[in-house]
Amino acid sequence: MMQICDSYNQKNSLFNAMNRFIGAVNNMDQTVMVPSLLRDVPLDEEEVKTVKPPSSYFQPGDMYSYFVLLKSIRNDIEWGILQGDERRKEKLGVSALEQDDEEDLEKLFHFHLNGLHAVLSKLTRKANTLTNRYKQEIGIGGCGH
Repeated sequence: MMQICDSYNQKNSLFNAMNRFIGAVNNMDQTVMVPSLLRDVPLDEEEVKTVKPPSSYFQPGDMYSYFVLLKSIRNDIEWGILQGDERRKEKLGVSALEQDDEEDLEKLFHFHLNGLHAVLSKLTRKANTLTNRYKQEIGIGGCGH
C-alpha cells in the first residue's frame, strides 16, 4: 500500500512535472525542423480566440510564438534565471524583501508550488499540441500522442 502511495506522489512531484515538460519541449524541438513554418499558424482554433500569451512580443495563437516561449522557459528551468532574481531585488529594494521573510513561508511555498505545477502541466500540453500540429501541417502521417 505504501509503495502505491509513494509512486502516485512521485508521479505528481514537481521534479517529474519539470521532466515531463522538458521532455515534451525536447520532442517538439527535435520534431520541428523548420521553425519559420510555424509563423502565422494558429496553435488551436479555439485558443486563438481565448488565450493570449503574456508578452506583447508574441502574436496571439501563433505557433512560432509558442515555440519560442516554450524553448525559452525550458532554458530557464535547465540553466536558471539569475538575472530575473537580480532584477527583482533592484525593483523591490531591501525593505520589501524583508517583508517577504516575515510571511508564512510554508504557506507561500505551497501556493507557488501548486501554481508552478499547474503552469508546467499547461505548458507541457502546449508543447505536445504544437508538435502534433506541426506534424499535421507538414503532412507526417500517424501523428498521435
